[in-house]
Amino acid sequence: MFWGFLGKKIAEARRGYGLYVKKGIPMGRRPELVGGGLIRSLGGWKEVKKLRHSGQDRIKSDQRILGDSDFVMGVLSESEENFSWKYRLKSRGLNFEKVVQKVASLFHVEEAYLIGKGRQKDRVGPRDLLYYGCAVELEIPMADLARRLNLTLAAVSFEVKRGERAAKEGCWRLDE
Repeated sequence: MFWGFLGKKIAEARRGYGLYVKKGIPMGRRPELVGGGLIRSLGGWKEVKKLRHSGQDRIKSDQRILGDSDFVMGVLSESEENFSWKYRLKSRGLNFEKVVQKVASLFHVEEAYLIGKGRQKDRVGPRDLLYYGCAVELEIPMADLARRLNLTLAAVSFEVKRGERAAKEGCWRLDE
């Protein structure tokens, strides 16, 4: 956490932050610290006013994203696509059990065999995809998967990473 730089405990960090701000006051107003990310990225208020006078006063910005309007639009568009994708999956009723059925039928293995213990080759690859699909595409917390499958969080995390590689290599997605 941020306060770790200023003290080991929150109260100590608050005092440290207060002292830090107090030391900065004599420095006065510094131009490089004035204005938000958008204003700074456009080159200051003069550039903002020029854009307004040229008729281009609509600039897309988001305080969470640093960059010009095109970059911000690209990031927001991509995040909207991801949100729509995950919403679409959930609206189809996909959940852990349905993903188990889908993966088991895709790889021609029994559902119980797929989620059971063991490191057999015909079990590991499909199980990696199962964990990836649940954790990343359906956003089921890995801790929930670990509890459900009686595994450690580290084991689930490892299989999710392997599943992600396998999904990218094989162009596998839950909606297919």
